[in-house]
Amino acid sequence: MSGGPGRRQAGRCVAAVLAAAAPVAYGFFSTEFRGVGPADGSTVEIRVPEGVASGDVAQLLETAGLIGHSGIFDAYVRLRGEARSLKAGRYEIPRGAPYAYLSWALHSGAVGTTPLTIPEGFGIPQVADRLAAYSGDPVEAVQAYLTDPARVSELGVPGPTLEGYLFPETYRFAEGVGLPAIVAAMVGRYDAFWGEEERTRAATLGLDEREIVTLASIVEKEVRKGDERTVVAGVYWNRLQRGMLLQADPTVHFALGEPRSRLLYRDIDAVADHPYNTYTQPGLPPGPIASPGAASLRAALQPAEHEYIFFVARNDGSHEFTRTLREHNAAISRIRLARNAAR
Repeated sequence: MSGGPGRRQAGRCVAAVLAAAAPVAYGFFSTEFRGVGPADGSTVEIRVPEGVASGDVAQLLETAGLIGHSGIFDAYVRLRGEARSLKAGRYEIPRGAPYAYLSWALHSGAVGTTPLTIPEGFGIPQVADRLAAYSGDPVEAVQAYLTDPARVSELGVPGPTLEGYLFPETYRFAEGVGLPAIVAAMVGRYDAFWGEEERTRAATLGLDEREIVTLASIVEKEVRKGDERTVVAGVYWNRLQRGMLLQADPTVHFALGEPRSRLLYRDIDAVADHPYNTYTQPGLPPGPIASPGAASLRAALQPAEHEYIFFVARNDGSHEFTRTLREHNAAISRIRLARNAAR
């Protein structure tokens, strides 16, 4: 009843099958076992829902044109022991990616990200619009979140609000990252600017962190040509040192709640008692008026040394800097004449 020719023949058949399967198994684990399509740098987006089986994920890949046969890929991840650990999310998969990459991405949760750009000089209303469009949240809810006084202590910024501390940068976030995480990342990027050197320099100037950011925010709103940042910062620094009113137009726009194409005396008078009106209130305003970028923060920390206390914008966005009121008025007249002649 035991071992005979039949059993030995069956054993030889099994061995033959395993030998034939060995190259296939090697192919499964080889990085050369590639997906479908040329490796031309293009990507395909797939979305893996929560709780789906590896076979369903394989079918998603096949439907997206990334692999040729879902059953083979399903067997591949099963042999690797990763079938039960494929993660949900939105993925951007390169065409022609090998199975090893596909398995790694889905197993590690290397989900695709989308960029979020906050330009220099944005104020909270503009940031709220940008965040709402990015996250899909109602803009009113975003605005309420950003202006909630609790955010200041929660995120550890100098205040008095989050204005000025939502660092302008291009960020990348995975789909589904909530507003708190996004805002925390923006404030974290702001915090990263402040090293020992920056704090020492602020102390040398006799200004605290909030005052530096406030000055930088005014510079950010005034300057269109980057090489003027330190010069403009130097003008305001000279005025502060002399006890002069800053007379910075962007602070009046902030007090008014919206920018004007041209600031008039009646606009200044309309917010005469506003703490951010630097035509009527001495010193720096209570806090930043927008989010300055790193270049404006550095300019506020390193204002140029000169004797200018006035400047006026030319028609090309640059400024003419002057030392006396007479020079300033003459510069205004020249620029107005040039502007009228150009019309």
